[in-house]
Amino acid sequence: MPNWGGGKKCGVCQKAVYFAEEVQCEGNSFHKSCFLCMVCKKNLDSTTVAVHGEEIYCKSCYGKKYGPKGYGYGQGAGTLSTDKGESLGIKYEEGQPHRPTNPNASRMAQKVGGADGCPRCGQAVYAAEKVIGAGKSWHKSCFRCAKCGKSLESTTLADKDGEIYCKGCYAKNFGPKGFGFG
Repeated sequence: MPNWGGGKKCGVCQKAVYFAEEVQCEGNSFHKSCFLCMVCKKNLDSTTVAVHGEEIYCKSCYGKKYGPKGYGYGQGAGTLSTDKGESLGIKYEEGQPHRPTNPNASRMAQKVGGADGCPRCGQAVYAAEKVIGAGKSWHKSCFRCAKCGKSLESTTLADKDGEIYCKGCYAKNFGPKGFGFG
């Protein structure tokens, strides 16, 4: 029996979709006027659509509903949203308040307000002056060889007993000794 009612069914309104008004997405047909984000109702096209099962979203709403959660995701740089996602069907549960993983933080961390202490001078190391080497945070000015004072990079250092050395000084002082060795 022929299909007298027209073309395929629209994925949103379930009415017949004729060729002149058809938009196809992942094997489904939609009316141009129905090809909208299910949350914010923005018009979609092939570059802005995100599909989840039978549902279609703009990339922004899809990211908010199904993307990674947490600081730095979904809103763009420099924006902090207090939206908990109820409009997207996300159920927000009030959890336990955040507690630090180590309630007995070191005296140094308490003294300098949470900033790391430099192993060389003991002063606070803040992000603008931080260099990481040998698993510790150092001031840029303190990130030098303990023997010769040569400035180091994280890839050109050797560490021993909490101190850092250039490769040359490390080899001279702690390397193998004897005939044929430096």
